[in-house]
Amino acid sequence: MTHNVLVVDDEPKLCDLLASALGQNGITVFTAGNGLHALKVLEVEDIDLVISDWRMPGMDGPQLLGEIKNRFPHLPVIVMTAYSTVKNAVQSMRNGAFDYIAKPFDIDELDITVSKALQFRDILQDNQRMRAELDEHQQIDSLIGDSPSFRRVLQAIDSVRESNATILLTGESGTGKEMVARAIHKHGNRADKPFVAVNCAAIPEGLLESEMFGHRKGAFTGAVADRVGRFLQADKGTLFLDEIGEMPLALQAKILRALQERVIEPVGDPRERKVDVRVIAATNKNLLDAVANKEFREDLYYRLNVFPIPLPALRERVEDIAPLARHFAHILGATAGKRISGFSPAALQAMAHYSWPGNIRELQNCVERATIVASGTVIDDDDLPAYLFAASAATCSAIPNEGMGVPSDLEAALAQVERNYILAALEQSNGVQAAAAQLIGISERSFWYRLKKLGIHVDKIVR
Repeated sequence: MTHNVLVVDDEPKLCDLLASALGQNGITVFTAGNGLHALKVLEVEDIDLVISDWRMPGMDGPQLLGEIKNRFPHLPVIVMTAYSTVKNAVQSMRNGAFDYIAKPFDIDELDITVSKALQFRDILQDNQRMRAELDEHQQIDSLIGDSPSFRRVLQAIDSVRESNATILLTGESGTGKEMVARAIHKHGNRADKPFVAVNCAAIPEGLLESEMFGHRKGAFTGAVADRVGRFLQADKGTLFLDEIGEMPLALQAKILRALQERVIEPVGDPRERKVDVRVIAATNKNLLDAVANKEFREDLYYRLNVFPIPLPALRERVEDIAPLARHFAHILGATAGKRISGFSPAALQAMAHYSWPGNIRELQNCVERATIVASGTVIDDDDLPAYLFAASAATCSAIPNEGMGVPSDLEAALAQVERNYILAALEQSNGVQAAAAQLIGISERSFWYRLKKLGIHVDKIVR
């Protein structure tokens, strides 16, 4: 396994000496001349071990150690000091250092200490991976359902999981696109390789190219060291591009080239790098509409749409609501220290009659709240959020009756229900959009999109 070590010392010759010595063991060495520079490197590079001098101008070794323990609590630090007193050694260990070495140091002693620190780091990362795999296993288990629409999804997953075809997952926010992507990876021929997820909407446009393809040191202001991008991180594995419809047009051409030619070009580096990545993209937008509006490249759309898998909204798979709710109640009840055995018929009926605009994510949030407030082992309708019943009433009033002048088609009726539902959430949150989005279990971005789509202008609502 390749490791990255950061050496921090204000003596360039010592940094070069350590880089040469550690490099012979296959270790990649980054250097920094002071504590502040070291923190900048740690923010952009995946470092496994820090070796820091004790006395440095500006931010010294003890101060840097304190910052590392606050920001990167699991990162081991070895302290170097020419003042190898018992007092300094004990103090560094008390402050969280893994070990210390004294200057001038013996190379063999350095190798042994570094090897122990890296073994410690590997054990921590293995534990984190096991916890992540457990979480992933729970997520994959959440692919629950026997409705006809969801069976088609499961059949599609089974058909494509062993191939390397590019997949496009489409569906509303909260329908479980990332869970499906993880399931495809977990049960495919790349299961033992990395799964790297990128939310294209969450990264500032100016940093997205560097995030995807990496950069060379000095390529732009703030590029204090080389950085490996997400494509290379996912090499031989799966790259999940969530919210691909939000990717800027300027970057879409480079993504297209990476998919077609399987090569990337880091920012500031003219050399091409070959990558072997299986790409799964996801979006809640209609990409064909985006293509028509010149917001998305047509050639990229067809490159992504090799194997499309549309995910049904929860309201289109009502028969799956009860088993999903029981699954979430079992997991969340255990987390909350409660034993939840199920739901009353009234609670199940209320959930079945609700339209779930936030889909599975909203259902999970709803069950979590009900689990917390439930006084017994069975969740009753009194334990469910009040907005479920308000929205159900709005749905009933929206069913068209002859001659009443109400919406005459399903889409218009659903839009009206969605509008009433969002207005109710805004009223409950006093007009705070982030709180309203959290109430109904969707992201702030999705909530803002719905406000724009429905023409709702938000002012603080005071009741």
